[in-house]
Amino acid sequence: MRGRSPDAVRRAIETNDPLPGGGGFAGEVDESLVRDVLGRYPLFSEEDDATTWSHDPTDLDVPDPVPAGHARTGEGDERLWDLPDPSPFEDEESAVSAVRTAIEGSLGAVSTDGLAVAFSGGVDSAVVGSAFDCPLYVAGYSGSHDVAAARTAADLMDRDLRVVEITHEDIERAVPEVGRAIGRTNAMDVQIALPLYLTAERARADGYERLAVGQGADELFGGYEKVARADHRVEAETVRGAARETIRTLSEQLPRDALTLRAAGVEPVAPLLDDRIVREALRLPGPMLVSDGVRKWTFRRAAREFVPDEIAMRDKKAVQYGSLVARELDRLARQAGYKRRMDDHVTKYVRSRLE
Repeated sequence: MRGRSPDAVRRAIETNDPLPGGGGFAGEVDESLVRDVLGRYPLFSEEDDATTWSHDPTDLDVPDPVPAGHARTGEGDERLWDLPDPSPFEDEESAVSAVRTAIEGSLGAVSTDGLAVAFSGGVDSAVVGSAFDCPLYVAGYSGSHDVAAARTAADLMDRDLRVVEITHEDIERAVPEVGRAIGRTNAMDVQIALPLYLTAERARADGYERLAVGQGADELFGGYEKVARADHRVEAETVRGAARETIRTLSEQLPRDALTLRAAGVEPVAPLLDDRIVREALRLPGPMLVSDGVRKWTFRRAAREFVPDEIAMRDKKAVQYGSLVARELDRLARQAGYKRRMDDHVTKYVRSRLE
């Protein structure tokens, strides 16, 4: 069992508590495979044999993910927990205070042994990096948005920044390694995983065994445009509903990130996905998620306790664009003969590298 002890998981099952503390769990307990409600750890079994399982899909012939919040036995999958739907905060100051306290508790519980921080210069990774006296790492092509943002943020925080300058040779080498590790070849997943993989690879080469990341804040606190607009990309008609819908997608995203980091030789640490923070984020009504067009409003206000205001309020590009990996992977695909007029040409290129 990863993340929590078997006894802690048994108590969560007995009390029907979907957020029993900590940062999630996955593994075997009492002959059942169990995965926490957000799916923070990857867990797979053979498609036709629930007794053969692993946290790494490459260990299995036909890996079948255990759904978040479920138990799996030979008789099938059973839902154990649903995402809580608590009463919302009534006033903003109480919300900011509660989120701030939850962040402090989560960060304070992280051991710094062998720890480095993946740092993009945005508010999420800056809040995480603020708590630990260890190097900050950013990966991107020369001249990329992420490298520039990380440099200015590290200067504002007076911190040591180590830049991993990505090259086309790095991408060509890493594409098949990442694709095999995550068990996915679609362009979006590979584009997101590549800079994370190269960051982790460099941190491991420098002697660090664990990498702290800012994953989860966008989903928990309303960081996406589709949430702010509650537009056609979500089924919900309210900002709060759209945020909850997006939180449920974490179970698909987090295994990709964890498998990427472990393939590079480091263990992921995600303090912003601690149950304390999740509990408070679920209490935020729409106006405290998005206010006057500013996404992650309450999180940003709470972040001012940890980072300079300039960092707390700055916008950030998605990693695949901020690092320029998406643009350059597209270029490599076209150079290999996979033209844009072809359907999903980058995915076809990725698959060709794995063959």
